Amino acid sequence: MRILSLKHNLLFLKKLQSEVSDIVKRLFDFIVSFLAIIIFIIPMIIISLLIKIDDGGPVLFKQKRGGYKQRHFNILKFRTMVLNAEKKGLGYKTEENDPRITKIGKFLRKYSLDEIPQLFNVLKGDMSIVGPRPALTVQTDEYNEYQKRRLDVKPGITGLAQVNGRNALTWDERIEWDIEYVESQTFLYDIKIIFKTVSTVFGNKNIYNG
Repeated sequence: MRILSLKHNLLFLKKLQSEVSDIVKRLFDFIVSFLAIIIFIIPMIIISLLIKIDDGGPVLFKQKRGGYKQRHFNILKFRTMVLNAEKKGLGYKTEENDPRITKIGKFLRKYSLDEIPQLFNVLKGDMSIVGPRPALTVQTDEYNEYQKRRLDVKPGITGLAQVNGRNALTWDERIEWDIEYVESQTFLYDIKIIFKTVSTVFGNKNIYNG
């Protein structure tokens, strides 16, 4: 009976620890995204105007992605490519001198400024600041049991795969990094990834798919 009681207590503590961790992560995400939106409001307005001036098309790019537990949501980005770009050229892939990328789009991609609108995804609760990058629904809907493990946490604006190779990684390598994150995630680990993200972004490395 004592052994059963001990196991029950350990399971309870583990569940409690997980719930507290989720609350802390969500609170952190909400505060950071809210403050970041306030800080970036003027740059976002300027970027929006530049995109409009560049080709007159929509400012935002919306696309269905697979999120937490395979739930679909609309990811937000500043549009960096011509309209219906996924139906032209390389489709969903991009390369450094991709002719579909607009003039302002090249600058936004270079410094990952196109990702700023995802702060609204984080504020809403569809995404987190740190987590696996959200994949297309045609991918997440076909995940095998191993790959589904990367959906055990909310997708993030940045993540472990992004600071360890970004788009230079193969798909299988990204999956490995993402699952390692899922298994190792802590608040301090998230902070470490955020700081590493800053150096990765300003290093302008591995922006495009291979």
